Amino acid sequence: MSRPSSSRPGAEPAPAFHELIHAPVRLRICGLLRPVDEVEFAVLRDTLALKDANLSKNLRLLADADLVTLRKEFSPVRNDARRLTWVSLTAAGRTALSGHLAALRAIAEGDPTLSG
Repeated sequence: MSRPSSSRPGAEPAPAFHELIHAPVRLRICGLLRPVDEVEFAVLRDTLALKDANLSKNLRLLADADLVTLRKEFSPVRNDARRLTWVSLTAAGRTALSGHLAALRAIAEGDPTLSG
């Protein structure tokens, strides 16, 4: 990150490059989660065409940074012990993603004040 996020309520976060989010797979995960409350693991895996292990590894990194939450529940349609995993962006994750997207816009527009 290069700048702290804005603390004003309702204000757009200040541009803040986020190294963890910037990785292509994690950026795609965050982008899919941004407009929704939560998404089931299999939907993320299939939409992003990822292997289970690759998605799990990236979700763990995002969860360890408190950018996403993982919620497990039993499937209402299956009788086995497997549980569904639901993924959502945390408030901190939404702020970090907004700041990162603002930083990318600033970089693309040639903003010389954004430091790396």
